Amino acid sequence: MKTGRNDPCPCGSGLKYKKCCADKENTGGQQTGTGSPLDGLRELLKGQNFGSLDEANAFISQHMQQQNKTVIDDFHGLSSEQMHRFLHFPFESPELATFPSRLDVTPKAPILTLFNLLTEAIGDDGLKMTATGNLPRNFCREAAKVFWGEDEYARWSRHGELRSEDEFAELNTARLVAGLAGLIRKYKGKFIIGKECRKVMAEQGMAGIYPRLFRSFVKEYNWGYGDRMQEIPMVQHSFLFTLHLLNKYGAEWRSSLFYEDNFLQAFPMVLKEVPEISECYSPEKTLRSCYSWRCLERFARFMGLVEVERDPANRYTGDFRLRKLPLLDHVVQLHL
Repeated sequence: MKTGRNDPCPCGSGLKYKKCCADKENTGGQQTGTGSPLDGLRELLKGQNFGSLDEANAFISQHMQQQNKTVIDDFHGLSSEQMHRFLHFPFESPELATFPSRLDVTPKAPILTLFNLLTEAIGDDGLKMTATGNLPRNFCREAAKVFWGEDEYARWSRHGELRSEDEFAELNTARLVAGLAGLIRKYKGKFIIGKECRKVMAEQGMAGIYPRLFRSFVKEYNWGYGDRMQEIPMVQHSFLFTLHLLNKYGAEWRSSLFYEDNFLQAFPMVLKEVPEISECYSPEKTLRSCYSWRCLERFARFMGLVEVERDPANRYTGDFRLRKLPLLDHVVQLHL
């Protein structure tokens, strides 16, 4: 039975066949090497006698189904089939994961701090946007003082005040994600709060707002926006696998290197998509930096799912420690 190009790859990567081993097998086996899916299939068929082609296809189909359902060590309790669902259908696989549309707790997260500041500034009259369609400078400065703290803002602005929304990356992200979620929108030169948003805020509060921000953040917002790193879609596509790792191991403080290692162990083929920038900045280093920044800090920390600790002497570079926060258990329930 031939593997469909959109089926989970038989090698167990969790990727679609066309994104993984299809090209290798189309080369006539020259790049498959020992231990490849084709080699395993040839070994399986040795000594088998089939009465018809249909019987052979049924045998192969059953073998592939069993293989896809076998738990893989590198996936930390997931099978190839489950990983495929995690990567491509995270919100359409209730047998594996559910995401409540309303939380049973009042959430706290950096993105909500900024969202509240934004909606308060918009109010009933709206907030006038700049000529470039961004938030006004004075609001960005006041929001930064609240979000960063007066002392941190003074340190940041010692060489000049914050000039635009683009210089306040967290606020820019919160505004864009809220827009993608339909919670705020632009109307006649102003930012306004959508009717649905007002209704949800009045009836459910942040317990109803947070799931909408979360879904838009992982489904619609581009995690690579503005960070000047390589485009590596798998980092974002694997968000549920990262939440699985955090759920499984995050009760204890662990280094960001621990999660980087497990991401690379699960998806080694992603390295082939990363160009070598220089001799001292390898594809692996690029991928590790991208994963830690986008998935652990820009996603998990910003959404209030983990707390992060850095060495005060090494605040903006190098590895860091993180631990999951209770909110994670309310945002996604894993059924594994």
